[in-house]
Amino acid sequence: MDPQQLSERLTEFLQRLHNARSVQIEGLRLLTGGASRQTWSFDAVIEDADGQRRTLPLVLRSDPRPSPGLMTREVEYRLLKAAGEEGVPVPKVHAMGDDSLGMPFFLMERVEGETIPRRLLRDDIYAEARASMAAQLGAILAKIHRVPVERHGLDVLPAPPPDRAPAEAELDRYEQTYRAITPEPHPAFELAFRWLRQRLPESSRRTLVHGDYRIGNVIFGPEGARAILDWELAHIGHPMEDLGWVCVRSWRFGNDDLPVGGVGTREEFWRAYEAAGGAPVDPDRVRFWEAFGNLRWGIICIGQAKAYLDGLGRGTMPPGAQMELGSIGRRIAETEWELLKLMEKG
Repeated sequence: MDPQQLSERLTEFLQRLHNARSVQIEGLRLLTGGASRQTWSFDAVIEDADGQRRTLPLVLRSDPRPSPGLMTREVEYRLLKAAGEEGVPVPKVHAMGDDSLGMPFFLMERVEGETIPRRLLRDDIYAEARASMAAQLGAILAKIHRVPVERHGLDVLPAPPPDRAPAEAELDRYEQTYRAITPEPHPAFELAFRWLRQRLPESSRRTLVHGDYRIGNVIFGPEGARAILDWELAHIGHPMEDLGWVCVRSWRFGNDDLPVGGVGTREEFWRAYEAAGGAPVDPDRVRFWEAFGNLRWGIICIGQAKAYLDGLGRGTMPPGAQMELGSIGRRIAETEWELLKLMEKG
């Protein structure tokens, strides 16, 4: 759908939704977009029936094409609504879509701020944010893990079988993916699978897991974190999975002495997590999940490289997005190196 047609249909939808005299769409621009999933930003200038005007900064999350295997927009809307009601800083959902756009969609508020990690880690304006971000992220994550899944109807999210520990189920899932997509041997990954299976935590504890909790999926300002984004990998699993993922080396952007996203130490992050009501942190268990996170990211990198070599998105994805698939594939060696270092510690 071209921007003009999208603007017209959004105008009609919002006019009905707010019973408005008029609606004007301003500044409509595509933030991210592939063949199947898109995110648009715009301002809706709404004139109410009594003549009062207000401007709503909004974001449209839409699926122009069917996207099997990915979280539906209805579930994502429900998840964001639940997280917001439980005190997690997320963009406030505005409305679930109908058939107005001819595709699944929902609207949420646009939270102003920055998301580029290197600006957080380098720019002077974010010095205060760097000093407080690790503790903020720990406290926010505790809130995520306390979201009541059944109360909010989130038991539709992916979950491990009832008779299996989350760690074993996740490791099996990614090993199956690895075997299916890997065209060449990766001895470091083979060793990592063996190392992780020898250290599988038996805990069957289950909570809401964000699934991609890291620097890069946080909107921040000079004061620190403002909102948590990108919930499409959320699932039911072990809470320590998120604590390990945020420390994956690739999310440090060169600040390797500060493993929590390049802004803080593990201990600082763990203290804030526990103080905010998170489960007691077992360093050995989190270490398992950190190693698993690096292996998981390595397998994702293999998948991105394969997609690029197979020509996925050619002719439908923007050239830059397609090239990004290939460039991410070059990071496989980085994850192999980090896994060897983690395993060397015993």
